[in-house]
Amino acid sequence: MNLTAVGRRYGRRRPWVLRGVGLELPAGALVRIEGGNGGGKSTLLRILAGIDLPTEGRVVGHPPRTAYVPERFPAALPLTAGAYLTHLGRVQGLPGARAARRAAEELERFGAAAYARTPMAELSKGTAQKVAVAQALLARPGLLVLDEAWTGLDGPARAELDRAVTERTAAGGTVVFVDHDPDRLAGLPDAHHRVEDGTLVPAGARTPARSVRIHAVGPPGAAPPPGAAARPAPAGGGGCSL
Repeated sequence: MNLTAVGRRYGRRRPWVLRGVGLELPAGALVRIEGGNGGGKSTLLRILAGIDLPTEGRVVGHPPRTAYVPERFPAALPLTAGAYLTHLGRVQGLPGARAARRAAEELERFGAAAYARTPMAELSKGTAQKVAVAQALLARPGLLVLDEAWTGLDGPARAELDRAVTERTAAGGTVVFVDHDPDRLAGLPDAHHRVEDGTLVPAGARTPARSVRIHAVGPPGAAPPPGAAARPAPAGGGGCSL
């Protein structure tokens, strides 16, 4: 999967959230994305997941099965947890019986089997997040996109999601994730990028700092303003560059 010169803004007169983003996602890769709050990470992840479309640029090679886990999962749905997962399994191409079996397995895996018959609207935030993670793993996606997916999970469920991520990449799936914990999956990512000033840079790199050069003109030999270091003025003029 490749992104070429991708940009996104929400309205013709609105500022660009992303601009000129290029990214290659080979099969089996684990990719971490970081950046400041409101900097465009979630927008990038939604574009990768196919939930949002770029305003400009191209996205090619999208895997046929893509799963996405947002930080805030809309749990107020008129279904029980088990029925919801079974329905999504069928939507993703699993036969009915297999979808129901896979739903039960994933709930068990993340410690939520006791809530299979609980209406989604009655689930706690943590349990709803377990259901969100379970639905993403049902059909063994070729691309798994995780936007702060560990948030709200208890310790065992977080560890299980770590294992699920390594299983997906070992099976040839691609995983892209954002997480506030800098130690999340430490040492495992194949690539590490940062969203900065609306574009994507290698983590650790920084865009050049913007600077302003002021040319102050005054009488020959005049002292520069207090605290400013003076350099010789360009030939032909009296003054100094600050």
